[in-house]
Amino acid sequence: MKLADLDLNKMYTYADYFKWKFEERVELLKGKIFEMSGPNRVHQKLVLKLGSSLSFFLENSSCEVYIAPFDVRLPRKSKNDKDIITVVQPDVCVICDKSKLDDRGCLGAPDIVIEVLSPSNNKKDLKYKYQIYEEAGVKEYWVVFPQDRSLMIYTLTNDKYLASPFLFSGDIAESAALPGFKLDLTGLFASIPENE
Repeated sequence: MKLADLDLNKMYTYADYFKWKFEERVELLKGKIFEMSGPNRVHQKLVLKLGSSLSFFLENSSCEVYIAPFDVRLPRKSKNDKDIITVVQPDVCVICDKSKLDDRGCLGAPDIVIEVLSPSNNKKDLKYKYQIYEEAGVKEYWVVFPQDRSLMIYTLTNDKYLASPFLFSGDIAESAALPGFKLDLTGLFASIPENE
C-alpha cells in the first residue's frame, strides 16, 4: 500500500494508521492525514540540542524524553485504537507519567511538546496542533522559530493556553511543567548560521 492509494478526504483512526507500512511519515489530526516533510539540517540540530538539554536535566527523574519519530496517541472518547483519531509525532516530548508509555509510543498527553517549525509545517503546527494539544491537556507547548531565532511557550492554565512573550537569543526559557529547567537560547541558536 502507498500513501497515494488512500483517500485523503476520508476520516481515519489509529487502527488504520497502525496497519500502514508506506515509506512516507504521516500524522493523523482529528482523523485527517497530514504528510510530514523531511526535516532539514537546522531543524535536526535544534531537535537534538533540545532533546539533549531535557535529557540531561531529567537524568535522575521519573520523566522521559522522546524525539520523533515517536507516536503520541491522543484519545478523546476511549483508548481503543478504532476510537483514536489523532496521532502526532512531536519533534520532542516529555512524559512524566510512565503509565502512558507502551511499546507503540505514548497514549495520552505528554507534559511538554516541542515543535521546531519549518516553512512546510508552520500552519499545521501553529493552528491545528495548538488546538489539539490544548484540548488534549498538554501542559506546555513550545514552538521554536529557527528563522527568527525565537521561541514561544504556551502554558496550559484553566484548560486554555497562555502565551509567553517571544523569547530570543539572549533570553532564558523556563518551564513551569518542569520546575528548574532553564534553556539558554543563545546556546540553542548559536549553531544556526546567520544566512539560514
